[in-house]
Amino acid sequence: MWQTLVNAFKDRSLRIKIFITLGLLLVYRIGCYIPVPGLDFNSVQTAVTGNNNTLLQIMNVVSGGSLGSGTLFALGILPFINSFIIMQLLTLIIPPLEKLSKEGGNEGRAKITQITRYVAIVLAIVQGIGIVVTFHNSGAIEPTFGSEAVSGAIIILLLTAGSTFVMWLSERITEYGIGNGSSMIIFIGIVSSLATSLISAFSTLGDQPDNIWYILGYLLLVLVMFLLIVFIDGSERRIKVNYAKQVKGNKMYGGQSTYIPMKVNGSGVMPIIFASAFLMFPQMILSFFPSDNAVVLFYAKYLGPNSPVPVVYYLFTFIFIIFFAYFYAQIQFNPVDVARNLQKYGGTIQGVRPGKPTSEYLAKINSRITLFGALFLAFVAIVPTFGFNALGQPIGMTNAFSATGMLIIVSVALELDKQLESQIMMKHYKGFLM
Repeated sequence: MWQTLVNAFKDRSLRIKIFITLGLLLVYRIGCYIPVPGLDFNSVQTAVTGNNNTLLQIMNVVSGGSLGSGTLFALGILPFINSFIIMQLLTLIIPPLEKLSKEGGNEGRAKITQITRYVAIVLAIVQGIGIVVTFHNSGAIEPTFGSEAVSGAIIILLLTAGSTFVMWLSERITEYGIGNGSSMIIFIGIVSSLATSLISAFSTLGDQPDNIWYILGYLLLVLVMFLLIVFIDGSERRIKVNYAKQVKGNKMYGGQSTYIPMKVNGSGVMPIIFASAFLMFPQMILSFFPSDNAVVLFYAKYLGPNSPVPVVYYLFTFIFIIFFAYFYAQIQFNPVDVARNLQKYGGTIQGVRPGKPTSEYLAKINSRITLFGALFLAFVAIVPTFGFNALGQPIGMTNAFSATGMLIIVSVALELDKQLESQIMMKHYKGFLM
């Protein structure tokens, strides 16, 4: 990857794109330090990190700690991500949206993107209201003009405006920079949260030197998970395809062999994000109620991730990840279309007849690979959490990092590397042809 970056910096146009990406990410990080008026920041920190509200803790990690600091970009890119997920589901359910996405061309996709933006703004308002209610219950709202209601309205307005601006930044990164803007913003938020937490953990060594073993164990677990994620992310099943020789005029075509690459974890981190969004929804609704409400207490005791025995929460996490892994696999890979294209161009899979048998064979392989990838995602999302909590508790890094966060980091880094390599290769081809 380092060699890819070196080669990218040698090309002027790619160098400009990289600097644009870094500049826009810098703007985002600066906004993460602009405080929102009307908040008691000590109470905000306590509300986010000390009340076992997993929703706020996840939002704080993804936003790079800006929620815990009560800053302008506290909502980050999450409303846009949730809006994108909702629109993906609605596109499959509502026929007019499905027709618009498939047959509308660029204009249809632009309309869906515009609707996604509007939905993201509505979600930002709803999440802003939930955060204000939570801060109010924690005593973090300071009166403005003698009224906490005025403070709450200003905070909701600023948080929504900040989230909308972050959405605009992500689109500019996608359009003018390198990589997907939303992924890059989540990436930089998680990395900055880890860096801040590590600095805090090392600062405790002066009073508690034994904490060095917890820090080393934590970093060793991070390294092991990184290696496992990179290995699985790069794994694929290659299905060999033979193309028959065809004579057209005086030339002969075909007679070659290639393969269909089917990634073990083809859906990436999306099933975990989808599952997390669904599991965070009840917490977002319950954040509107006082902490001593009977329903809130029941959820915290029996259904929440911080309950004494969080079996139910992790069971639903497992089920949702499996479901969304298959759901996303159906969106990404259509065996009928692949079989039709193979038959059209004279390609066959050895031992499998063209047409319907080929599509059934590909569907069977895809189902098996998706199951393995889904089980891997469920393992990454659930099992290492207990190790991170056990090692992070003494050094204050319980919510600093997660296997899901590492999966996002690895996926974004590998995707960025692939995009840089493809653009470098395209530049070389252009130079050769011209």
